[in-house]
Amino acid sequence: MQVKLVAALAATGILVCACSDKDAQRAQADRNAAGFVPPSVTSRLDFGASMERRFRTLDRNGDDRITKDELPSPNARIKAFDRNKDGIITAIEWSEGTLAWFDRMDLNHDGTVTSEERAESRKR
Repeated sequence: MQVKLVAALAATGILVCACSDKDAQRAQADRNAAGFVPPSVTSRLDFGASMERRFRTLDRNGDDRITKDELPSPNARIKAFDRNKDGIITAIEWSEGTLAWFDRMDLNHDGTVTSEERAESRKR
């Protein structure tokens, strides 16, 4: 009966534990570890593939070109990929532009971009 009472109190949060400082520190470390998000790492190949999928999503009519009416917003930064300034972003322009973007984020030039590199490149 006593075990059931303790289990019921613990389940409802009524049971209070007299914890030492060491136990409190361990509990805090456990909470921090539970919320830990590991840094992401993206290779140039994976980035290129995801950007290719993005191009295909934006190219609604499937003509291998993104026109002004297919841009997500009129002030989209991807307009910079339009090298010849004809108002159309071709698949080649898209690919070259996105890979150049990746290379700018790859601060240590190792072929991968970590979440830290991505954050640092945004600051620049």
